[in-house]
Amino acid sequence: MTLDRRFIFTVKQVNQYIKTLFAQDRTLQQVWVRGEVADLTIHRSGHIYFTLKDEASQLRAVLFREYAEELTFTPAVGDQVLAGGAVAVYEPRGQYQLIATSLEKGGMGDLFLAFERLRQKLAAEGLFDEARKRPLPRFPRRIAVLTSPAGAAVHDILTTLRRRWPAAEVVLVPTAVSGAAAAAAILHSLRLLHALEGLPAGRLEGIDVAILARGGGSAEELAGFNSEDVARAIAASPVPVVTGIGHETDFTIADFVADRRAPTPTAAAAAVTPDREELLRSLETLRRGLLQALRRRAVRCRRELALLAARPCLRLPRLLLAERRQRVDEFSSAARRETLLRLRDLRQRLTGAAGRLAALSPRAVLARGYSITRLLETGEVVRSVRQLAVRQPAEVVLYQGSVEVVVKKLREPPA
Repeated sequence: MTLDRRFIFTVKQVNQYIKTLFAQDRTLQQVWVRGEVADLTIHRSGHIYFTLKDEASQLRAVLFREYAEELTFTPAVGDQVLAGGAVAVYEPRGQYQLIATSLEKGGMGDLFLAFERLRQKLAAEGLFDEARKRPLPRFPRRIAVLTSPAGAAVHDILTTLRRRWPAAEVVLVPTAVSGAAAAAAILHSLRLLHALEGLPAGRLEGIDVAILARGGGSAEELAGFNSEDVARAIAASPVPVVTGIGHETDFTIADFVADRRAPTPTAAAAAVTPDREELLRSLETLRRGLLQALRRRAVRCRRELALLAARPCLRLPRLLLAERRQRVDEFSSAARRETLLRLRDLRQRLTGAAGRLAALSPRAVLARGYSITRLLETGEVVRSVRQLAVRQPAEVVLYQGSVEVVVKKLREPPA
């Protein structure tokens, strides 16, 4: 039987995989599409389903009620529109579609053109580079929140911060985040992070991280976050800035330049704080692990102590000491005997060597009647008559004493 090694997908798995690929593609998360409206359906739920088409192709699209309610016109079949949103996969049907969050009539609008020009300019300058973005503090002590005090976003942010990390002090910087004055107001609040002049006793001293946020809105309402001055102020901020602007599919220039972009205000609050409950669970896990380790160490120490206590040196120290003393006496007696035997052997060897040395001594030869003749002048021992001359003085060494003589006659040894 042949083993089938192919990986077999279900239809659902294929659609889920493609859906994941779309969701991971940053380009597809914020696209603008120009086309003609066709197959328009305004559902009683308020959602608008339609098709965007041009002379060569078509794309299914949907505008959900919360965004449809913000439209300033009612779309109709044949309208030329500019739709902005994210391309996603509708899993039950296995088709991709544009999830629109903005719909403009008459083609590409001025806001979008300005957005694209500024985005390309700042990207070329490196303001969007990940390398220049700063890490967020792990345990912030003071958090600045730049948003409108009357909006829904501030409530979501404060609720999340109190729930996740109540140890942090929150400094609310009231900021207009909608309308014509939004850019100037945001810029002013960001500059407060630089300069504390005019504020009572340094309210912003010790700020660790800042949140710039607002709820969803139309492209016109989010225009303040697409200001070049705001973008540069975020880049120059003395503390990391996290943006939580609009809905998950909304992207602004401020998001691109911020140190961290969160899809919503609530997510921004979560991004700057650790989860208190999760930390407590981690600490409890560590506490239990440490307690178990200490218990295991205590058991091991008790076992080692019992083994030590069972050793003779600790259990019966006097008997062990008496045994050691007896063994010392035995070693001492043995060493004494060995030393005496060694000394006796050395004396015998010395006596024998002395006898042999005496036998070889010249004095022993002299004692038998022999003598040694030496030249008087040099002390050289005379071994042959050829070393002497008539009337030459010499010394004759005897066993006892010596005699000085003068050579009277020389006799050559027989041939």
